[in-house]
Amino acid sequence: MQPIIEVQNLSKTYQSGFQALKNVDLSIRKGEIFALLGPNGAGKTTLISIICGIVNPSAGKVRADGYDIVKDYRRARQLIGLVPQELAVNIFETVWSTVTFSRGLFGKAPNRPYLEQLLKDLSLWDKKDSKIMALSGGMKRRVLIAKALAYEPKILFLDEPTAGVDVELRRDMWEMIRQLRDNGVTIILTTHYIEEAEDMADRVGVIQRGELILVEDKHDLMEKLGKKQLSLQLVEPIEQIPSALSAYSLSLSEDGMQLTYQYDHQSDQAAIARLLRSLSDEGLDYRDLHTSQSSLEDIFVSLVEEKV
Repeated sequence: MQPIIEVQNLSKTYQSGFQALKNVDLSIRKGEIFALLGPNGAGKTTLISIICGIVNPSAGKVRADGYDIVKDYRRARQLIGLVPQELAVNIFETVWSTVTFSRGLFGKAPNRPYLEQLLKDLSLWDKKDSKIMALSGGMKRRVLIAKALAYEPKILFLDEPTAGVDVELRRDMWEMIRQLRDNGVTIILTTHYIEEAEDMADRVGVIQRGELILVEDKHDLMEKLGKKQLSLQLVEPIEQIPSALSAYSLSLSEDGMQLTYQYDHQSDQAAIARLLRSLSDEGLDYRDLHTSQSSLEDIFVSLVEEKV
């Protein structure tokens, strides 16, 4: 299947000399939710802005559903909806006029039933005649989403969509995103809430200092880079780990009451059984044990720290 977005050897250097993107290659599949993660200033917004035709690249090519975003700008741009971080609407306009104007701006014929349902899905229907300046911050964020979806794009970019919004809106938004994905819309999001990416994304990309350092299926990433941890609460404290257990690379808590064993997903479960037998051989009894697993946030932090 041909990717719906193709980014080839993309670079961006601003007039100040700052290089925001460095030879980025990226393919995004039709109908997936792709999470783009990276610290502030890593290049996330620049990459999105270039794909959306807001910023011109210094080098490289971008295609949206086969259309070059420079040579075929209008046709490419009609395919893309963008929900930016900042409020990008005329606050003196009403909600209804904003969404109808957005639909017409991108060459779509009027479709009142579609827009009515869109506003109802976003809990905006009772606010359709309200001026945007009179809305709460959460409602303004909903208007941004409605504006982006008004012309039925095939690709939707969400740049920090839930930053500063209430829990209810966040929940409603993710439910709507899942529905859009089920209807064939490709979703690309950036977020500081990495647990959202872990819950929502099909694939994850990590960008650092303008370079795309990793693109991976989320589950494969968790399998390859995620760590598991076995914690054993001892019955009696010990001063140091017995030398006979050195092969297990255990760590001991400051109070001497807990041993921690880290292992990856490929580790044989027999290794844990051997560890427990070795503890028994050394006369170390434990009263409790539990396992934990690295989150996507743990993996992201470790990847970024490696590149610093």
